[in-house]
Amino acid sequence: MKLTRRQALAGAAAGVVGAAGIYELIDQLTGGSTPPRTANPVTFPEQHLLDGVRVVTSEGVLVLVPPLHHEILTATVTADRSNIGDARGALEQLLAGIDADYPASPAGLGVTLAWGLPYFSRLVPDAAAKLLPFDRRAGKPVLFDAEAFPSDPSELRLESNDVAILLRSDVRAHIADASSRLRKSQLFHFTSTRRGFAGGGFDGGRSLPKQMATAAQIPGADLIPDTAELFLGFTSTQKAGIGPGKIANLETLGYVDFRGSDYFREGTHMHLSHILEDVESWYLNFPFDERIATMFRPGKTVAPGTQTVRQGPKDVSTIVDVHRDYKSTQRIGHSNAIQTTSRLDRDVVAEDGVVYERGAAIPIRADFNTLDNPFAASVRPEEVGDTPAAGVHFLVFNPTGDDFRRNRLAMDGVFPQSKIELQPRSRNQGFNSILRTTHRQNFLVPPRRNRAFPLSDV
Repeated sequence: MKLTRRQALAGAAAGVVGAAGIYELIDQLTGGSTPPRTANPVTFPEQHLLDGVRVVTSEGVLVLVPPLHHEILTATVTADRSNIGDARGALEQLLAGIDADYPASPAGLGVTLAWGLPYFSRLVPDAAAKLLPFDRRAGKPVLFDAEAFPSDPSELRLESNDVAILLRSDVRAHIADASSRLRKSQLFHFTSTRRGFAGGGFDGGRSLPKQMATAAQIPGADLIPDTAELFLGFTSTQKAGIGPGKIANLETLGYVDFRGSDYFREGTHMHLSHILEDVESWYLNFPFDERIATMFRPGKTVAPGTQTVRQGPKDVSTIVDVHRDYKSTQRIGHSNAIQTTSRLDRDVVAEDGVVYERGAAIPIRADFNTLDNPFAASVRPEEVGDTPAAGVHFLVFNPTGDDFRRNRLAMDGVFPQSKIELQPRSRNQGFNSILRTTHRQNFLVPPRRNRAFPLSDV
C-alpha cells in the first residue's frame, strides 16, 4: 500500500500523540494480511522458542520471518514476600487463559516472561542464593547486573526492572488483548512499554521498515532500500546466523551448573537493550562497499545492492582473521568480530544427543525495528520523545549472561585473550559510530513450567 502525503503526516502525528499510534499503520500497509504459518504449532517447554516461524529464500540464502508485531512490557512486582505465593497462583491462571486462547506461535501469540536480578534479590533471596544457575566458564551466576561497554555513551541507563514480558504475534489484536489482561491483573506496576515490528520485503513490494520510516519522516528514510528487513538495509535473520533449536538453553552446551536442581533447565538468559540508529549518516557517510566492510568484514565483496549476505558456518571468522584484517585495514567488521565468540569453535554433542556443528551460531536474536524514542510509554516522562526515532529494541537469548557479555565485548574489539585498540565509536569501528544504546538490562528466562514468579514455590 502506498501512503499519500496526508496519510504519512497523520501516521507521524499519531506516533507523537498516542505513544505508539504510528504502529496502527502496520495493518494498513500489510493490508491486514498475515504470512502463512504452521496450522498446529507445538508448544515447547522453553518460553523463548516459537513453532511455526516461516522460512523463505532471499538472494539464495535461507531467512527466518519473525512475527510481525512486537511489544515489551517492563514492570516491578506489586506483591511482597508475604503474598508472593498467592500472586504466583493468580499469574499462572492468567497465563493459562492466554495460552488457551492463542497457540505459542507467530500466528497466535508468543509470551515470554524474563526476570531481572532485582526480583530474585528482593522477593526470593534465599531460594535464589541456592538455586540460581552458575556459569562454569565465568565462575559466577548466569544472571548478573548489566554493564556499560566501551562504545556505549555516557548517558546509558542500566535498568533495574523486576520483569520484562515479550509479546510477539502476526496479529496486533492478540498482543493488545494479552497486554490488557496483564495490566488489569494488578500483579505488576508497569514501568515501560516498548513497541515495534519486523517485516522485510521478502514477498516483493516495499518493506515495512522503508514504509514506516517514510511515514514517520525519519531523516534518511528515502535512502533505505525498498526491500530492507531493517532500517540499516541488511537482512539479519539468516537461518544460519541464528542459534538453532535448543542451543541457547542453559543446559545445552554444558556451560551451566544447575546446582543439583532442574528448576531452570530448559530456560535461558535474555539481554534487553534499546539502540538508536542514525539512518541518515549510515547511508550518506558510508558508501555501499564500506557498509559491507563495516557490517560484515573488511575486504568482503558482494554484488552492489545485496541485502542478504550469507552467514553460514563456512563464513565464520576467527580472532586471528579479525586481527589480520585490522592489521591491513585498521578496521574491524561487526559480524566477523562477534563471530569469534558467538559461533561454536568445535562440534558439540548436547545431553539430548543433538550434534551442533562447528561454526553454528549460539545466540537466538529476537530484536525488532522500532520508532519509539526510546519507549512508547514510561513512568519516566523523559523516556518518551516528542518525535519518532529509528532504532531497534535488541533482544537476544544466550546460554548465560557472560556469553552475551563476551559477544558484546567482541563487537568493540575486546576478545577473551586479546584486544584491538580502537577508539570507541570511531569510524574504524564503523557500526558503533552510528549506534547509540540508551538502556540495558539482563534477565533470566525460566522454562514455561516455572515462568510465573520463579522460585516463589520453593
